[in-house]
Amino acid sequence: MASSAIEACQWTVTALARYTPATISVLLQVHDRLRCVAATGSWQVFSTVPPKSGIVGRVYASGEAATVPDVAADPDHLPVRPDVTAEICVPVLDPAGRPVGVLDLQWSGPVELAPWRATAERLAARLGARIMALGGPPAESRSEKLLRHATAMTSAPTEWDLMTAAITAARDVSTLSAAVLVLAGRRGPRVSEPTGATGELEARIRAELTEAGAGPLGRMIAGAHRHGSAYTLGEAGHPPTDDYLPLARAGVRTLVSVPVGRPDDGGVLLVADERLLRPDPTTVNLMELLAGQAWGALDRLRTLTQLREQASSDPLTGLRHTGPFGQRIRAATPGRTALLAIDVDGFKTVNDTYGHQAGDRLLVGLARALEGALRHGDELYRVGGDEFVAVIEVTRPEEAVGVAERLTEAARRTGRTISVGVALPHPGESPEVTLRRADQALYRVKRHGRDGVHLSAA
Repeated sequence: MASSAIEACQWTVTALARYTPATISVLLQVHDRLRCVAATGSWQVFSTVPPKSGIVGRVYASGEAATVPDVAADPDHLPVRPDVTAEICVPVLDPAGRPVGVLDLQWSGPVELAPWRATAERLAARLGARIMALGGPPAESRSEKLLRHATAMTSAPTEWDLMTAAITAARDVSTLSAAVLVLAGRRGPRVSEPTGATGELEARIRAELTEAGAGPLGRMIAGAHRHGSAYTLGEAGHPPTDDYLPLARAGVRTLVSVPVGRPDDGGVLLVADERLLRPDPTTVNLMELLAGQAWGALDRLRTLTQLREQASSDPLTGLRHTGPFGQRIRAATPGRTALLAIDVDGFKTVNDTYGHQAGDRLLVGLARALEGALRHGDELYRVGGDEFVAVIEVTRPEEAVGVAERLTEAARRTGRTISVGVALPHPGESPEVTLRRADQALYRVKRHGRDGVHLSAA
């Protein structure tokens, strides 16, 4: 009789509660967490649990039920109630045998666990089948998705990471297949670079917009800021205006267009699909909120960049500062000048645990160690809190990787580790793009365990 997965879980808990004084809960996977969707018998419940935390996380990850006659002896037990003595947790499986959640029972008095485990497993099997028949575990609402992505955008360390987070968020929250940012700039409007897993439609949109040039892009931005957000109605047979012809040529049949930032230096967010759909006003509202969050984060990053560029020196480490660094990379020789982007692993933890004075001492010691590992003529700059860049002259990319590996070894001797991204400028490539490629290589090291070196291949 349940009309939703959550209702089926609530009725299961209510039915069980008639026959046992146990604390009962059902947790289902929602995004990357186990979320409690039904519970009884406790003053407080854990609303969300990481998939591998506690006995519930262990059971979910393994797909194997757990009978715990003495919770005090199990280090994974999460203390929902202080008087709990025994626990049974069984996986809620879909018909294919894959876990979609767990059914958890906890007792505070004497209980014979074996019969209850058999009962719990039977109920969990029936519940899993019913949940899947009702469409599966509850999905995140689009508002919840937006809030989760907003956190990622706020914490993005670079403009490239921010663009990646914003475009990923636009796809996820809108449920459309493609998203592209067109931003104004001193050299004219530009299309955001490919970010993450780019689909075919998105690649075609980028190509068509790049081919269209500054005129249509500028008019697209100006129109969005003059008239506000716009979206297609999902009706066939209506030709697009001239400025949107590149999108039509790319195969776009559904489009949401949202202004980003200010008219003079902002841009437009384009979210599209090649299916003929009808976006609702709520989708447009969410894209407007997303665009506002992205612009705020971008403005913050740009302000920080300007402050760094204005700094005349680094009084802490004595290294060269961002002004000379900008001049130096503008003189880089294609194929010979390598940029090594360096980031200290776990630096925030040092500051948070031991204080900023300890963090400052770490940076000074690390700066001396890195300088000592460089060759005569190599240059080291501090460009951020725990961010350094080395500029070195090499004859081949492997030589730059060798220098980077010497730096990681020098860092290890100080008791710390660093991640290093390496990039050599291509002919005609701006220094900023070369440095961005080095940063991207660095963050690839971060994503694969830190304490290493990666060479940007493109």
